Amino acid sequence: MTNQPSRVRFEHITDWVFDLDNTLYPHHSNLFAQIDVKMTAYVSDLLQLERDEARALQKELYREYGTTLNGLMERYEIDPDDFLEKVHDIDYSWLDPDPKLGEAIRTLPGRKFIFTNGDRGHAERAARQLGVLDHFDDIFDIVAAGLLPKPAAATYDRFLALHRVAGDKAVMFEDLARNLAVPKRLGMTTVLVVPNNFEPTFSEIWERDTEQEDDVDFVTDDLATFLKTVSGA
Repeated sequence: MTNQPSRVRFEHITDWVFDLDNTLYPHHSNLFAQIDVKMTAYVSDLLQLERDEARALQKELYREYGTTLNGLMERYEIDPDDFLEKVHDIDYSWLDPDPKLGEAIRTLPGRKFIFTNGDRGHAERAARQLGVLDHFDDIFDIVAAGLLPKPAAATYDRFLALHRVAGDKAVMFEDLARNLAVPKRLGMTTVLVVPNNFEPTFSEIWERDTEQEDDVDFVTDDLATFLKTVSGA
């Protein structure tokens, strides 16, 4: 793993692929915290559990199945559309527009994609609030993935096939190292986006993936500056 990005290391890139939550927008905005609370409430209402019990189960499902939604579908056969609508009913004004990031994405050479375990509506609303939506060619969401979340290998294969992306000419930006393991095997350049100043602000210890550092080529706590550096803008 290296923390020294340069233009020459990215000259071959034709496709730029970005996770959404805590990647395109910063972890400290706490936008995903709203979704997390909504998911806990959903589990609580569904199974008539107290909040603490519901949250424990929610995290268990996340760890075992990749997403809370996937776990709820597997164990309780819930309606995914109902879940996605309810947990993404949040206040997007928590996000500050980021003109610097928007300009950095706009000037990237090649195609740009959002690849998220959330749904398209959530991705569009968040990216629009950030001021970056118009700079993307498409959004690959959990529905396009057949409801199979990252880090499932089949989901990355589906994305690459749908958009005719060559792994060795693409780069993936993620806030979770475990979601970079498959891209790394597919030949993609991998970039881990971490909180500002590399501070350990994650609220859940299980979000850390130190055992997968070999899957990470670069680390940045300033996405806009990183993109400007590697694109030569």
